[in-house]
Order: sequence, then structure tokens, then C-alpha cells
Amino acid sequence: MNQKALKTLEFDKIIHILTAHAASEGAKEMCRKLVPYDNINDVERAQRETADALRRVYRKGSVSFGGIRDIRGSLKRLEIGGILGMGELLQIMSLLETAGKIRQYGQREADDTSRDSLDESFEFLDPIPTLASEIRRCILADDEMADDASSALLQIRRSMRQMNDKVHNTLNSMVNGSARSYLQDPVVTMRDGRYCLPVKAEHRSQVPGMIHDQSSTGSTLFIEPMAVIKLNNDFKELLMKEQQEIEKILSVLSEKAAAVTEILAEDYRILTALDFIFARAMMAKDMKATRPIFNTDRQIHIKDGRHPLLDPKKAVPITVRLGDDFDLLIITGPNTGGKTVSLKTVGLFTLMGQAGLHIPAFEGSRLAVFDQVYADIGDEQSIEQSLSTFSSHMTTIVSILKEVTLNSLVLFDELGAGTDPTEGAALATSILDHLHRQGIRAMATTHYSELKVYALSTEGVENACCEFDVESLRPTYRLLIGIPGKSNAFAISSRLGLEDFLIEDAKKRINAQDVSFEDMMAELQDSRVKLLNEQEEITRYKSEIRTLRDALQKKQDRIDERKEKILSDAAAQANAILQEAKDYADETMKNFHKFGKASISVKDMEAERARLREKIKENDSRTAKAAPKPKKKLKAAALHIGDRVRVLSLNLEGTVSTLPNPKGDLFVQMGILRSQVNINDLEYIGEAENLQKGMTTGGGKLRMSKSAAVSTEINLIGMTVDEAIAHLDKYLDDAYLAHVPNVRIVHGKGTGALRTAVHQYLKRCKHVKTFRLGTFGEGDAGVTIAEFK
Repeated sequence: MNQKALKTLEFDKIIHILTAHAASEGAKEMCRKLVPYDNINDVERAQRETADALRRVYRKGSVSFGGIRDIRGSLKRLEIGGILGMGELLQIMSLLETAGKIRQYGQREADDTSRDSLDESFEFLDPIPTLASEIRRCILADDEMADDASSALLQIRRSMRQMNDKVHNTLNSMVNGSARSYLQDPVVTMRDGRYCLPVKAEHRSQVPGMIHDQSSTGSTLFIEPMAVIKLNNDFKELLMKEQQEIEKILSVLSEKAAAVTEILAEDYRILTALDFIFARAMMAKDMKATRPIFNTDRQIHIKDGRHPLLDPKKAVPITVRLGDDFDLLIITGPNTGGKTVSLKTVGLFTLMGQAGLHIPAFEGSRLAVFDQVYADIGDEQSIEQSLSTFSSHMTTIVSILKEVTLNSLVLFDELGAGTDPTEGAALATSILDHLHRQGIRAMATTHYSELKVYALSTEGVENACCEFDVESLRPTYRLLIGIPGKSNAFAISSRLGLEDFLIEDAKKRINAQDVSFEDMMAELQDSRVKLLNEQEEITRYKSEIRTLRDALQKKQDRIDERKEKILSDAAAQANAILQEAKDYADETMKNFHKFGKASISVKDMEAERARLREKIKENDSRTAKAAPKPKKKLKAAALHIGDRVRVLSLNLEGTVSTLPNPKGDLFVQMGILRSQVNINDLEYIGEAENLQKGMTTGGGKLRMSKSAAVSTEINLIGMTVDEAIAHLDKYLDDAYLAHVPNVRIVHGKGTGALRTAVHQYLKRCKHVKTFRLGTFGEGDAGVTIAEFK
């Protein structure tokens, strides 16, 4: 890609923004060297990497690459057998710890089996935790080795502290004792790495020892007393031993690092590349950019594109296309109307897209891969070369025409300007027609009306304009493709206060054909603006309809949920009623046996029977109050086994299990409840075959039909373990779907093998909350009661 176009279209400023998002110096260097690719495979690879990184950022948040250190120099020293310093080893540790964090960031969740272009890079990272932890254990800072880096170092430093304490104690005793009157100051100081006392020169003989220094006036001598000379010598020896042990530890750590130099080099390469990729993703996030769709048909369609170097709050999005119905687009309109920005947006988006960067445009924008992008934009006047604006532009245009190919994109700003308008318009038309006849994709901005006419009369060439609001004298910066722009010179001058007689005189001096053409252009522009406004209104209406539809769907979902809750509550009430009836039946049977064995009087038996009768009447009256009347009275002859009915007193749907007896009583199966009711308490819903049809649609119908067929008990006695577990698996699924709260599993006592197999299966069953053996009256150890979640 030619460097002039990169500079003209301000691609270097995009690179500067990108570089600021990179953390490591290696990634920053990759950003600075980034140039557009000219191969679609390279472009798609880079775009895919940016998109995958951006998707991870949105899903998991940003990731820090701040711990990456350039260790390539250290690795070269390791390869030739050198020993690294503490700072260099800490840089290796920082790189490895960063590799561990980045690898963990790149790991997918257990339920996420999809892969992207970055998975392989994350997987190839090797944090070498043993080496990183060993360096962290031994080295505390660039110039500080930990005491416990080795047992020998620990012993040496312990001896140094003890020796240091002896020296200080000896000197302090002298400072606070006999030598105090001979000292210039009662302090302990250090000279040449040895502890000394500041002795007055006249008392030199009173403090025997070695003189290491004296003050500038000569009045103070810094003497190492004889009492601590040997201690200081021993301390110096320990210092040398400490340094030797530190070098030994560094040598061991360097050997461990040297054994994995290839892994370290690969970690650095991968981390730097990932930092570069995520820098592109973070810039796309900041710009609210999207991935463009690339093609080899040299077609461009940018939807609501915003120039990335403009303030996003003020930038007006433009929609521009090139290469489908036309290969040459001529943009006209007044100055400061946004023509040049539109031109730069197309060129810069092309460069950014081919460099693997997302573009700040609406999703689905399309770009083409060009071998070269040529741009003649801005003031090209050259004082050094004594060239005028026109000459400078023409020099650039000549070089472009010599190098341009079919797979190039050419951008001209104010083509033919800076010379006589008639000659400039003719030159501009010839240049653009030459490119058009070759099928080269090109865009140009101009003021010349001749180019507007050329675009109108030439197939494959299209006009466009930047909209201008004459009332406010401000450009709207909206690009309108299909109609040429109007200069609006008279309207602007009038709004700015130019006398009317001058404007009228100017209009008389314009050719009538030109006036008619400009008026036609104005009408076309007004019609185009109205059409765009109507399209925006239609889009807004579609959005409102979509919102209303979503709200209606949510309301319907809430109704369905409420319906399911009502049915669930009704089933729970039925279970409660059934349990109450069972309790009364148990009590009655217990009393019956008691009356049979004991000598109970007939009067007491009658009293008990009356009490039970009153209780039954009380329950009947309670259910009768809430029971609605059937819409249509049922006849016994009209009922068949399997027909769907509603029991009005319970407000539950069920299936006819038996035909009515002469009194009109029959049994109805309502989920797990099978109850005897009277035909007058029923409302007909549908025949058995209709029920089967209804079972295939609707979650509520499916669960009700399930509950109608599932019993609360399963008998596994007589089956082998494999047969029993297969039956139990199917049964528990059906019971759970039918919202049965708990089930009774009959497996018998026997050898206990079947019971053990059932319990092991229930432990693994995700639907089962708890289970227990039956109690007295439930079947004891031959039965297991399981409760669902």
C-alpha cells in the first residue's frame, strides 16, 4: 500500500490510537508496523481474530497484558550459558505469571464447546508454574534475595545479624562509656563499609584503632576501634560468602530457565500477538465498531459510517455504496458540506478493514479488498518545488494514472480545481471517463456542473450530494446518492445580507439552461429528502410494531404461566383432600376393629357413626359452595370411558374411568387422584381421540395427560436388577413431568440386592430430592419413598 495514501487518509492517526491500547512494547511495535493486507485470506484472518477477541471482551471483560516483559535478550544470554541477574529472572517470572492468567482467561466454560481462532493460542501458552514459583520464592526484588532462597544463605544471614549486633553493642558501650568524652558526636558511623567512631583529633591516642577517614577541617578522625576490627573483618567475610551464595542461587535458577528457553520464547511470541489482537478489539469496542463483510467483487456499501477521527457525538453517519450499479461516484455540493469527509471515510474504512481493524459503521457493511488505494486530497501546493496548487494536484494525478490497476480504489478531492473552470471541468471529465471506461472504482468531489451532467448522462456513473440546510446556513452532512448537489450560492448570499438587486442582477447573467438545470436539481433533492424522511418514518413504525408484538407475547407467556400455576395448585388441593379422606378412612377402620373386639354399646357406635356422617356433610358443603353449575347437563348414555370431563366441585380436568351406575355415580381419574363423583358434577370437554390429538401441543396439555396416566406407585418385585432399573428410570421421568410430589417404590425385602440397586440409582437421579425406607404401615424395608425436587 503506497505511503502517500496512508498519510493523506490519516491512517497514521488510527495507528496511534491503536498503539495506545497495547500494553507491551512488543505489541506496540506490531501496531506501529501494521499496514493493510492486499490478500483477502489475510484480511479475513485478521478480521476473524479481532472479532473473536471482541466477543470475549464483551463476554468476560477486558484482560490485562501489563505483565509482559521483553525477555529476548535474556534468552540469548541463557543460550550461551550466561547467568541472569535478579531483575532479569523477575521479568521471566512476570511473563510466566501473565501467561498463566491469560491462559485461564482463554479457557471456556464446560458447556461451551464452540471454538474460535484464538483457542489454539491460549492452549499453547505454558506458564511453567514450577519455574515461576521458584523464582518468586527466591527473589523479592531486583536487588533483594530472600533469606530462605537456600539453607546456606539463611545461615549466613543469621550469622551476619549476630555479628552486626556484636559490633553495635561494642561500639554503643564505648559511645556511652569511657570514650564518650573523646568523641566529636556520640554516634556510630560507617566508612568504607566498616563501623567507626568520630574521634576528636586531639584525643587520637585515647582511642586506639585504625583511621579510615577525617573531616574536611581535620578536627575529626573516623577511627575503627581495635575492639571491633576483628568483628568487622568477620562481617566482611560473611558479606563475601553471602554474595557467593546469591550467585550460586542465580546460577541454579538460570540453569532451570535455560532448559525451557524455547517455551519461554514461544510464550513471549504468543502473548505479544494476543496483546496486539486484543488492542484491535479494545479499539473497536471504544469506537463501537463492527466487523465488515469483505468481497472480491470490488463492491463497497458502508451503512451509517462515522469517521473515526471525528467526535462521535457530533459526527453524522453517512451511507455510501460503490461498485454495484455504478463504479464512479461524483459528489457535489457547497464547501464545508462534508464532501471531503465522505471521501476520507470511504478511503480510511478501506485501509482499516484491510488491516484487520473493525470500522465504526452499522452491522453488515461491505468492503472490497484493493491492491492499492490512491488519494489526491487536500492542498498540495509546494513552495519548495515552486508548484501551484493545480500543478501539484496534476503531478499527483499523473503518477496515479500511471500506476492504477483494475483492482485499485481512486479518490479525488476537487478534481480540476485551481485553474480556468472551463478547462478544469473538461480535464476532470476526461480523467474520470478514462477511469470509468477501464472499470476502476473511483470517487470524486467537485463544484463543476459539467461533471453533474456527465454523471446524469453516463451509465455506470452516479451523482451524490451532501445535504445543506439553506435556512440555517449549515450543512447536515448527510450524503444523498442519486442526485447532484446545488451550490446554493444565491440563497446563502441572500441569507447573509447581500442586497436583492445584486442577486437578481447575478441571476440574469446566468445562462437560462443553467438556471433550469439548478432548479431541477433542487426539486430532485427535495424529493429525495422527503423520500428518506418517509422511509425513516416507516422504519420507526416497524420498530413500534415489533415492540408491541413482543409485549403481547410476554403478556401471553404470563397468562400461560398463571394457567399452569392454577392447575398445579388444584392438583395440590386434590392431594390434600385425598390425604384427608384416607386419614378418615383409616380412623374409621381402626374404630371398627376396636368396636368388634371390645364390648361397646350400640349407643356409642351410633354416636361415632353420626360424628363421621356430620364430618362428611361438612366437607361436601365446603366443596359445593365453590362448585359452579355445569353449562349443559350430561346424560349417562353420552359418556364413554376415556372421555375428557371437568369436575366442577374440584375445578379439575380428568378422564372417565367407569360408566355411571344407576345413581349416576362414576369414577374419574384426575392426575394421581381417582375419585367417585356424580354425573351432575361433570362438564363434558371432549372425546378420547380428541384428547390424544391435544396431547401433542401445549406444555399444559402434555403435563395433564401425563398426570392422568402416572400412578404414585411402581412395583419392581420379581424383576432382575437391570429390568427394574430400566422400568424405574422411565417411571420416574413420567412422574416428575406429571408434577407428582413423591412416589412409592415397591422392591420387597428378599436379599436386599434390588433395594440396594434402587437406592444407588436414586442417589444419581437429578430429579430426586430425598428418599427413605417405608415406615410401619407403608411397607417397612420392602418399600422406598422418594420425594422429587
